[in-house]
Amino acid sequence: MNTSAENVQQLLSKLPQLKKEIQKIIIGQDTVLDEILVALLAGGHCLLEGVPGLAKTLMVKTLSQALHLSFRRIQFTPDLMPTDIVGTEILEEDHVTGKRFFKFNKGPLFANIVLADEINRTPPKTQSALLEAMQEFEVTYGGQTYPLDRPFFILATQNPIEQAGTYPLPEAQLDRFLLYIKIGYPTDREEIEVLNSTTGSKKVTIEPILGAPEITQLQKYVRDVTINEDLVEYVSKLIRATRPDTTTVDYVKEWVRWGAGPRAGQSLILTAKARALFKGRYAVVMDDLHAMAYPVLRHRVLMNFKADAENITADHVTAELVKQIQRPKTVIH
Repeated sequence: MNTSAENVQQLLSKLPQLKKEIQKIIIGQDTVLDEILVALLAGGHCLLEGVPGLAKTLMVKTLSQALHLSFRRIQFTPDLMPTDIVGTEILEEDHVTGKRFFKFNKGPLFANIVLADEINRTPPKTQSALLEAMQEFEVTYGGQTYPLDRPFFILATQNPIEQAGTYPLPEAQLDRFLLYIKIGYPTDREEIEVLNSTTGSKKVTIEPILGAPEITQLQKYVRDVTINEDLVEYVSKLIRATRPDTTTVDYVKEWVRWGAGPRAGQSLILTAKARALFKGRYAVVMDDLHAMAYPVLRHRVLMNFKADAENITADHVTAELVKQIQRPKTVIH
């Protein structure tokens, strides 16, 4: 890496502290927390999916408390309008001159961390208002462009059940999410710990560990993490193998309708670099790619009707590809 090793190490030492601080409130969900923090380091956005009661909202709120960043929550509802999240112009009067003028009143999107709660409960018109912000880190209103504060991190949640009255996210918007993270039920021990910790009178204080300049610096360091050219070629093979029209994997031909695009490969390499840095390494290894392949491809590999009927998911396809695609012999696993 081209940066001061001492400076990098000092910042990296705060990442375990950050996770530990979040775990004061969030019990279990170790992999989920790792994936969220990887997305933050990579500078992307997350879609979190889980049934009600699994602390999705609490997880995001706790993350914001452990970071010295501004935080806003948007509760997505069927009547939410784009201006409710982006902002709107209001008419004001200059008390000195008496002249009236329009002033842009910023919406809740203007924060470092934005929780888009139950994003699939609002119509596509409002969902699409997030597209420019997620991709360009700016919003346009009335012909004017307004940059968003950096770092800018959207965590959207959705409920996999109760689909009546919801609006599934279009593929174009799904692709804007760096990772699609699924939150499962806790283990029996974790659930007992949750019950004990949430029904008593003990209060937990969360201390902020990292601020905006430090996170921005870490995001720059991620780009400097090295990846062997053999691993880049492996990523290309993996992504191309998800496409039914070009793949040599019969499993994909049987179950997949549309494969992943080039953005999936970019996302996989970037998140693998972020995971390597998160683990204290300055080079990507095969384990990084395999760990991140699932949340990267989960929303980018579209299954056919036959797969839906047989409950074959994108995760099944990823697992099959990990087994079948030949790994480079010269890299560390």
